Amino acid sequence: MDEWVRIDAPGARATARKAPPRRGPEKVPGLPADVATEIRRAAITATAHHREVLVGRMEKAVAAYERGRYSEAARYGNELTREVGSIAAVRRIAGFSAYRLGRWRDAARHLEAYIELTDEPDAVPALMDALRALGRHAKVASAWTELRHRSPDADLLAEARMVAAGSLADRGQLHEAIELLASSGAARALRNPSDRHLRQWYALADLYERAGDLPRARELFQRVGRVDPDAYDVAERLDALGPRGAGARGRTRRPRQPRQPVDRTEGARGRAPAPEASPRAPGRPKAGENLAGGLPGAK
Repeated sequence: MDEWVRIDAPGARATARKAPPRRGPEKVPGLPADVATEIRRAAITATAHHREVLVGRMEKAVAAYERGRYSEAARYGNELTREVGSIAAVRRIAGFSAYRLGRWRDAARHLEAYIELTDEPDAVPALMDALRALGRHAKVASAWTELRHRSPDADLLAEARMVAAGSLADRGQLHEAIELLASSGAARALRNPSDRHLRQWYALADLYERAGDLPRARELFQRVGRVDPDAYDVAERLDALGPRGAGARGRTRRPRQPRQPVDRTEGARGRAPAPEASPRAPGRPKAGENLAGGLPGAK
């Protein structure tokens, strides 16, 4: 509608000035336009203002996640889930945020919903790891079997294989866990290893140590340390094992027994989560660490 402005100067006449045209919703910085559009459509019964509030929450969730503020990202993700939980990107960021915090039940719930919505395998390793921490080993094995049949990319398959091996080890099946990794070439020496290979060497070394094969454990930990001396807790692991040939004197640890997972969902009044709930080895990066970069759910 034209906005009429009267100018009272002598001899002046009323003129019509065009109001600036209204612009449609702009792309939120850092948030793909298609995700913002999905949120607006999913909240079609809400007011236009509230739809933009929801888009703003998603933007804040993404910004918090990318800065490592996972509690904040999880809070926004849970708020969004209550209103637009059918959006895959919302479920993914809520799931990965909960996973980073060790809130295994929330992580499993959101990641399962994300996978069901998209049929994408990228969150499967993290889902398997959350299920493993909850002691749901049959579900871990089922997810691993299904993923193998889909022939995903090498990084994703390696992540899932390490979780599957860890699940076997948690149940005392150390030799089966070692075989699962070793038979896939996880112990193969490489001149230019990628991050995936370092992670597999570390996981296999941990299993060898737990099985009592200290020379092989030491060899693999040393291999990781030569490539990246600051990787995980490899320096401490080597120090605990002692120098080559130290035998029983170098063994300052007993083979780790699987620990019962703890529900780390925050309690009332913001109680801090319980420490060290996952049965994974200390220092080992979580599954999916290199799969969750950027905006979760963005295509």
